[in-house]
Amino acid sequence: MSIQAPAVPAEILARLEGAVRRRFGNAATVANISVATLGGSNRTLLFDLVDGTARRRLVFRQETYRLPYSPFIEPHLQYQLLTLAARHEVPVPAPIFEFTPEDELDRGYVVARVDGETLPRRLLTDPRFTVARANFPAEAGVILARLHRIPLVEAAFLADTPESRDPIAAQLERLDHYGEAHPAVELAVRWLVRHAPAGQRRCLLHGDFRTGNLMMDEQGIRALLDWECAHLGDPMEEFGWLCLRSWRFGMLDRPAGGMCAREPLYAAYAAASGQAVDAQAVHWWEVFGFVRWIVLNVMQAHGHWTGARRSPAFAACGRNTCLIEYDLLMTLLGRYR
Repeated sequence: MSIQAPAVPAEILARLEGAVRRRFGNAATVANISVATLGGSNRTLLFDLVDGTARRRLVFRQETYRLPYSPFIEPHLQYQLLTLAARHEVPVPAPIFEFTPEDELDRGYVVARVDGETLPRRLLTDPRFTVARANFPAEAGVILARLHRIPLVEAAFLADTPESRDPIAAQLERLDHYGEAHPAVELAVRWLVRHAPAGQRRCLLHGDFRTGNLMMDEQGIRALLDWECAHLGDPMEEFGWLCLRSWRFGMLDRPAGGMCAREPLYAAYAAASGQAVDAQAVHWWEVFGFVRWIVLNVMQAHGHWTGARRSPAFAACGRNTCLIEYDLLMTLLGRYR
């Protein structure tokens, strides 16, 4: 093996090379291994697949921590989704292979690396991405339309996930597990129950469509990443999540992920999908999105202070919870839009 990353156990790297050789032959090897600096609970490595004179940059994703009442779907379902999305021309990292028991790598998969940038501050402020920001509403509208047109029967394997069954109940069950009192969440849930929109459609959702999960270059969106939160639900949920103030990263006058106003995104989606965006339903899902984001931050902070998985980023989630509660209350009061 050419290069070993010190932060990764040697046996993991050896098993990775073994997995590669099972699929690509004994002459194949791995090189130029690096550990991704971003990401949450799971191990993410970048490596080159070297096969003779051919070299390809790939991404290794391995589940290393399992949460009770997890909001994330298992890697096998993620890999199925990547394959499904690619088949329907949703831009995703190309699936390469999924781990099997003989690989001794537990649960995970390998995909192709996509070049580009994901850091929101750069995407939202760097002059290099001026064209990409201008192209964002049209491209995002088309991507979401393609995703939401995937026949529901092809995504039926997600039907039994908590978010697919009852998204509000899923959040409350998780919050109860962590045993924290959050009056702002209780208030918001009462509002959600009383104001639930009628006539919701049901389709496949990415579940975390936002700035930071989009790989972009200077021209626009290259790939939609991180499918851990995918589920079945109302397509308006995607717009409510994307338009949270949390994903504007200071660009408060650009509600859609800090990239643009709502209207051009909604218009692009309607043109590509033939379905109008219901602004009132989006507002409902935005309130729900704050509830969900609070619960996710409670979960991450809990992992830090219990010692289950310590990280400065997870520690900061404790403070983030208060900030999100403030945004939630201001949204309910009509002060924020």
